Amino acid sequence: MPFNRSSVPGVTVVLDPGCRAPDTGTVLDLRGRLDTAVLRTALAQIAAGRPGPHGAPRLLRHGADHHTLELPAGLGDWATCPAGMLADLVTSGPAAVARSTGHGRAGAHPPGPPPARRPARTFPVTPFQRELLAGPHPPDQQVEQFTWRWHGPLDTGRFTAAWQCVVDRESVLRTAFAWDPQLRAVLFDHCVPEVVRHPYDASVSREALLAAERERGFDLRRPGLLRVALLDRAPDGPSVEPCAVDVALTYHRSVLDAWSVRLLLRTFYRAYLAGGRLPGGERRPDLRDYTRWLDDRNLDAARDFWRRPLCRPPVALRPAAPGERTGQDGTGRGGVRLSRAETARLTRWAARRGVTESSVLQAVWALVLYRASGTAGTPAPVVLGVTFSGRGVLLEDVERVPGPLAVPLPMSVAVDPAQTLSRLLRTVRDQVLGMAAYEWVPAGRIRDWLGLADRPGPGEVCLTFEHRTVEDGTLTGALAAHGVRAGPAALTGAPTSAALDVVAYRDERDGLVVSTVYDRATLGDAGARTMLDRCARLLRRLPGLADESTTVADVLGTLGEAGTPRLHTGPARGTRAGTLVPLRAPGTPDAATVCLVGAPGAPHDWHHGLLRCYEGAQALVLLRTAPHAVQQGAAALGPLAGAPGRLILGGFSGAGTPAYAIARRLAESGHSPPPVILGSGEEGAGAHALADALRRAAES
Repeated sequence: MPFNRSSVPGVTVVLDPGCRAPDTGTVLDLRGRLDTAVLRTALAQIAAGRPGPHGAPRLLRHGADHHTLELPAGLGDWATCPAGMLADLVTSGPAAVARSTGHGRAGAHPPGPPPARRPARTFPVTPFQRELLAGPHPPDQQVEQFTWRWHGPLDTGRFTAAWQCVVDRESVLRTAFAWDPQLRAVLFDHCVPEVVRHPYDASVSREALLAAERERGFDLRRPGLLRVALLDRAPDGPSVEPCAVDVALTYHRSVLDAWSVRLLLRTFYRAYLAGGRLPGGERRPDLRDYTRWLDDRNLDAARDFWRRPLCRPPVALRPAAPGERTGQDGTGRGGVRLSRAETARLTRWAARRGVTESSVLQAVWALVLYRASGTAGTPAPVVLGVTFSGRGVLLEDVERVPGPLAVPLPMSVAVDPAQTLSRLLRTVRDQVLGMAAYEWVPAGRIRDWLGLADRPGPGEVCLTFEHRTVEDGTLTGALAAHGVRAGPAALTGAPTSAALDVVAYRDERDGLVVSTVYDRATLGDAGARTMLDRCARLLRRLPGLADESTTVADVLGTLGEAGTPRLHTGPARGTRAGTLVPLRAPGTPDAATVCLVGAPGAPHDWHHGLLRCYEGAQALVLLRTAPHAVQQGAAALGPLAGAPGRLILGGFSGAGTPAYAIARRLAESGHSPPPVILGSGEEGAGAHALADALRRAAES
């Protein structure tokens, strides 16, 4: 299931940073097919951000596929690195015109010069989007999936047309991201959703399809951050209903959350029943309106709330006792289910104490974490992440806005064995109610206020109570009239950066389900299973065990003496900013090093095409860094940049800005600044063109 990437090589740009004086310009060597409309638009965008007197750029033609662009002093100012940004815009091809003129049709641009005075269709990202996209998280931590089974006939053309209708109505599904150099959202006028139907294959399971879709990741620079894959089930069989199809919906967390997906599914089913068309145009409000609403908020009251002693513990317990490496890897999953009767009993017991079952679940996990930490009988605070829907804000119709509004926020719970369980439940309830007034506050800023900035997330354990929408009987009946029955859509539990992710929800039989997803390298299978078993035991026993006089110590005593879970306290899952990853050893002892710099938001496998066709003797390394972690990148490359010609930086469109900034930082540190070579197209002819340019630079 490869990416759909263009094989047109486009332009390869060679930048020689050097140590230029402030009054000298910058020279870009352009090789390949140069689109002058793209170049004019890119230069106009660069010039617009640098008002004041400066000379005109000079484009020198040396042949059909070779040009030199000379930027005058001021426009090619070394301090602001516009040359790297310009290289990004030129190598991005027609998408540069789309981003800067607002046409937004991927892969196409209007003939002739771009229209004047038409503003770019861009808008600021939300704080959550900025935090999610700022670090070098593994791609699978940014991807989420829903899956369900479709029973009955499925018209693929109608199915695709219905999703096209949804994409046309919802601007967030036509959004991509640009770093030039600041992160911003780019809205495209048109985007074709990817819907692929796979025929029945006995060797391909739904789990294999989900893993393959998750492994693909997304290119955040291009719209279409949601796709749908269909897998036909066996046409006949004793255990499989005829005409059944597994549906896998994969999306990036930077544009949607679970609430959003359920909204989109309702629109999709209506569009499917209507033959792929619905009345009305683009729906508002949307994420742009929500972002503007956020810009008008004052953080003073929120800061005062989060800085209260109750929210800001001096020292918080880790979610388990420290331990060595688990010897395991990958993502682990587990789950328990309370029956309908057990769930109803728990709900009634909670209501008599003035709390909801979500408050009970939060308190139970606070007890589980307290018990797992190995603390014996002394009061201590526990910090866990609690996910809020983000739809409780005072923005009209916000509950119908699809977007990444759900954010996990850190909650501190003081667990004292001597206090009563009822008091703990009320404390948790009141704490969550207070936090709900500020669920729009950036989670990263809250971590700063709480002194948790060095933690990988709002807490090592993140708890989500998913409130599912009530099934629409009208839609269900209309689908049944077409012989269609759609099973309930469920989250698959994709990997996250938390040590343990807990999701609870009511299933279609009204039973409470608690599922866990965890990093097996941080928390082993046995430890995760112990914690989940303790949670299930408490949820089942509390209604018959606890009364108003029952203490926390009494409840903890019912958990037995099972082994204490161990949590590996090494680096958080993912790659630290500034890490160099060897890709290929040098062919000769004195060979130079080619360092590949990934564009922010590029797919995790973007460099594979280049590796396959690179024929030079140079060593190849990959620099994994956050978009603006220039200092870390330069520090990692410093030992390789000793002599001129010993280091070359390369990448594809989008990597120019960070690569040029790193080269500048190396020069400021006294190292020889490496040349920066940028290419277009990550597969086929584009990868070959960049490979040839890198080899020529290393051998010159």
